[in-house]
Formats: sequence, C-alpha cells, structure tokens
Amino acid sequence: MTKKIPTRLYLSEDERPRYWYNLRADMRDKPDPILHPGTLKPVSAADLEGVFCKECVKQELDDTTRLIPIPGGIREFYEAYRPAPLIRAYFLEKALETPAEIYYKHEGTNTSGSHKLNSAAAQAFYAREEGLTSLTTETGAGQWGTAMAMASAFYNIKLTVYMVKISSEQKPYRKALIETYGANLIPSPSNTTEAGRKILDADPGTVGSLGCAISEAIETAVKTGKCRYVLGSVLNHVLLHQSIIGQETKIALDKYNVTPDIIIGCAGGGSNLGGLIAPFMGEKLAGKSRTRFIAVEPASCPSFTRGRYAYDFGDTGKTTPLIKMFTLGSGFMPSANHAGGLRYHGMNSTLSKLYKDGFLEAVSYVQSDVFDAAVQFAKVEGILPAPESSHAIKAAIDQALECKRTGEKKIILFGLTGTGYFDMTAYMAYNAKTMTDYIPSDADLERGFATLPDIPQNKP
Repeated sequence: MTKKIPTRLYLSEDERPRYWYNLRADMRDKPDPILHPGTLKPVSAADLEGVFCKECVKQELDDTTRLIPIPGGIREFYEAYRPAPLIRAYFLEKALETPAEIYYKHEGTNTSGSHKLNSAAAQAFYAREEGLTSLTTETGAGQWGTAMAMASAFYNIKLTVYMVKISSEQKPYRKALIETYGANLIPSPSNTTEAGRKILDADPGTVGSLGCAISEAIETAVKTGKCRYVLGSVLNHVLLHQSIIGQETKIALDKYNVTPDIIIGCAGGGSNLGGLIAPFMGEKLAGKSRTRFIAVEPASCPSFTRGRYAYDFGDTGKTTPLIKMFTLGSGFMPSANHAGGLRYHGMNSTLSKLYKDGFLEAVSYVQSDVFDAAVQFAKVEGILPAPESSHAIKAAIDQALECKRTGEKKIILFGLTGTGYFDMTAYMAYNAKTMTDYIPSDADLERGFATLPDIPQNKP
C-alpha cells in the first residue's frame, strides 16, 4: 500500500546528514577558476587566506571531493534548529485547484529567519578553530547579518556588519536583532572606510548595494589583526554548506518515493538555490533524472536573465578576485526594491556554469506580482514569507496553474528560504498599494556592463 504523505516530512536522528555534498565534484565541465586580478592566473590558497578563513579557502578551491564531513562542533549547533521541516502544501494545492503536488523546504524556523545560519555557523566555527578574534561581513536584507551575529555570539567572536543603507532604513528591527546578538552594524556605504568614502564622493545620495558593502567589509578585514571576512552567498564554499538543505529534502522525499519534476529557488547570489538543488542536480548530471531546475530573480536585478557571462569583480570597489559568472557588472546599482537579499550584481560561478550549459533555467518577476503570490501563500499556508522566498512561491504557483491548465500531475518543490516578519515595511507598501515596480532599461544595464574588466578572458 502506498504511504499517505504527511503534511510535514521529518527525519530521524540517524537520517540526518553528516556530510556536505560538493556538487562540483560531479560536474564534468567545472566552473572556470577564480583569477587573481593582477596576474589573471588562477588564485592560490595563499592569495585568498589573507581575506578568508583557511578551511573555507580549502573548500572553495576543492572541486574533486564529493563528500566533506561536517565537524561535530557544527553539527552540535545545527541540532538547535535542524532538520528544517519539509512541508506538503495541501492547502495551497486546494486553493489553486491544481493536480500538482507542491512541497516546500521551510528554512525560516530559526531566529535569524532564514537558511543563512547553515553557512554562518560553519564559518564562525572555522574562524574560532583558526584562532581568529573578529570577523567582518556585509548584509542586504539583513538575514545573513542576523545569522552571522547569532553564530559569532555562539562561537564567541566579534563581528562587524556592513548593511546596505536602504535595507538598514527599511528594516530597523533587523538592525536591532543584529545588535542584540552583540555585533556592530554600520550602514553602507559609510565614511568608516576608504572604499565607502570613495563611493559616497562619487554618489552622495546612493542607497548602497551589496557590492559596496562587500568592499567595506573586505577592507576592514584585511586592515585588522586576527580578522577575516565572511560572506553568505556567491562563493562555492557557501553553497557547499547549504547543501544540507537539499540533502535533508532528498532523504525525506525518498522515504515516500517522491521524485520532483520541478525544483524552484529564488536567486540572488545563489546560496539557497545551490543548496536546495545540489543532490538532485547531481543525479541529473549523472543521467539519472529529468528534473527541471528553475532559478527565480527580481526583474530589477536580472543577472541570469539579462546579464553577461564574464569575469567580474565581486564588489563595487574592485578589490576581490575575478569570478566567471552571470553578472550585471560590479558597478551596477540596483533599485531600492524590497527583495534586499536578491540585489547582488552577479551569480555563483557553479550555478552560472550550469545555466550556461543548459542544466538550469531562469525567470524574473516584478515585485508586485511576487507579493501577490506571497499574500496568497500566507493566507492558505499560514506562513508569512520573506520577499526573497516569495519569488520562488510565484514561480511554483505559475507551474501549478500550468498543471491545472494541461491536466498534468507534476511534483513541484520550492525553497521557502525565510520568513517575512522583519519585512513589514514592504508588506505595508503592498497593502497601501504604494509599491512600485522597476525594470532596468537596456541603457541602465549598459552602464553596469561598462564596469566589467577589460581583460582577454572577457573577449568574445
């Protein structure tokens, strides 16, 4: 007899992952190497260890080891909130009158409200093990800053967070929560760094960007003794840590013989999307699956759908190594929309390579349509989603409605990356019908593309 699938699919203690899964090990065509901006040669560990923790550098450069053990000191922290629930969206299915089965992995059950804590714990743990005393980072929507503040407090490390200026203004309670955990929060760009002052001199009224905040955080890290920079997305070691999302999801679905036809994740820098799809994509690369993978991004910052595949800097100040990715240019300044965590100019190199090679699809939506989907979801599923997560909800609803139109019974899985309880300014704007949509013009994008490095690797 077929098991009835419960609303919540849980894992036993014995089923919980003890390894992170490195998707790059199973890619025949690897992502292009990170380049040193001076020599244009692949970076070495020594090049990166002045900025990042040594163990993170080792993981960043490892594209051959499939399974990397999760240290006991990190698993201990994970037990406070993992495994995260995998939920069958029966109420949403009923409301949509769709034959589709819809599942979502809910990563917002911890205090930070998002999946970001999975990598924050790892990076803070490695910093402590290395003997570091402080860390710096950036944050857009504030989820990563909150997660990093929580992890730093747990592992007893000082933290400075550069938060994108417009987000710090829109989300004062995120600032309060980050400071409650003992971190120092600075709106970015600021006059506390050379990078910040340079950006403010060029554009005094700027609302900031993740690229700006990264520049400031890196500058502070390299100028401070026993300090390193940590980040919550884009780089491959972050996707590695987030693979616990996909592994938990796959183990739970396999128990009920459920195989997703479509997997959907919102995409800013790529951390949650990469983590959710990792083990499923591994099967597709091995020819064992026909699952479709859909990345969803805001129309206001469309790095996949309208960006260029090129080597680019990871920050506005052009201080980072060069990463081959889909990018809008490090000088691209996104609009002040409410999806703060999806305002990064580029996309993770592994996901970019998969998209380039046709293993991954991408769509974009304007924010008013995204909030329509968020409210529809909240009314039936009882969870107020973060604006970022709501992009995935919108795509899942669209796919479910397509099943209704065609009569096909497809299995849809999406990542609910976090809750929206610190995003009430956005919901207030939506409710008051003052929310506006912005789509950059071709001229806007060209200004960002003009900041791409003029190097041989970027020539057609």
